Amino acid sequence: MRELVYLDFNATTPLADQVVEAMEPYLREAYGNPSSLHWSGVPARDAIETARSQVASLLCCDATEIVFTSGGSESNNQALKGIYFTKRSATPVPHFIFSQIEHPTIREPCRFLQSLGAELTCVPVDGQGLVDPAEVRRAIRKNTVLISIMHANNEVGTIQPLEEIAAIARENEIPCHTDAAQSVGKIPVDLDALGVDLLTVASHKLYGPKGVGALYVREGLELEPLVHGAGQEAARRAGTENILEIVGLGAACALAQQTLKQTETRELRDSFWQKLKSIFGEDVVLNGHPELRLPNTLNVSFPDHIGGEILARLPWLAASTGSACHAGSVEISPVLAAMGVSQEIGLGTVRFSLGRTTTRSEIDQVLQGLIQIIGKSTEQKM
Repeated sequence: MRELVYLDFNATTPLADQVVEAMEPYLREAYGNPSSLHWSGVPARDAIETARSQVASLLCCDATEIVFTSGGSESNNQALKGIYFTKRSATPVPHFIFSQIEHPTIREPCRFLQSLGAELTCVPVDGQGLVDPAEVRRAIRKNTVLISIMHANNEVGTIQPLEEIAAIARENEIPCHTDAAQSVGKIPVDLDALGVDLLTVASHKLYGPKGVGALYVREGLELEPLVHGAGQEAARRAGTENILEIVGLGAACALAQQTLKQTETRELRDSFWQKLKSIFGEDVVLNGHPELRLPNTLNVSFPDHIGGEILARLPWLAASTGSACHAGSVEISPVLAAMGVSQEIGLGTVRFSLGRTTTRSEIDQVLQGLIQIIGKSTEQKM
């Protein structure tokens, strides 16, 4: 039996031990309602504010600018819909700019807002998945109310020139949002440097629990709440707070701050790619930017193969493909299609996303499995 290998950390991460330890007291002991002013509620409120400070510290912003949500999907919806309902009285036909490679939690809310009367511009990307800031500038109209460009792509890992895009937004007095679900915890995310007004965090992408996230809202920016009710989160998101998971997110952010400078994952990812090239030569293709890429992400294609079939023959390997089956046919992902990747190459795509626990022996096991399936052999040392 082969050892199980997990290389799908961009899909989700396991809970870090430190996160579990931080959460444990809130499973049994600290059960008070954070809105209560008595002996049981005050500690719960303090725990939330500690977590808020931990998230803010990782993002280099003020704790009052952090709004806790149920995850990245809600944060993205809150940013887009909050801006729409805030701006539509002054701008009856609000215009939104986003990119071709955004996550569905951006694309679908945009389509929903379009059904309410909003206008959309979807800017293209190049063959490496990069947005050209000049395209964003050209897309701006008088009625543009929000620019939303992801920080790093979940499939190919390409990191966008967000500082330049946010500067263009500021010049035109337009709020700028970024979906940073994939970048937070993997690379430094300094909000002062980025210059964005709204930023999405997803806990389960950085070794925290699922079902919790955060939205950074720059001080002074008006944003209609997505969830109305009582006055939680400074009246920005109603609902009794999920203390257990908020504490977990805070602990995950504190841990990420300690590990950001570690280079082991990048070095292992680069070694993996070099070995793939050595073994398969021109029969393996890199997707995404070769340098401006998340340090853990390796998206490759094996032409004349189907990514899903490769993984089906490696049942011990957890990874993702760049294609999907629809009514008996196989199609490449919208991200790869937007990058101009051909069907021949795109169908054979596999995304390997490494994590803190990935080992060299696991990578070597994957390489051996790929050799057996794809039919290549090598005398190169692995």
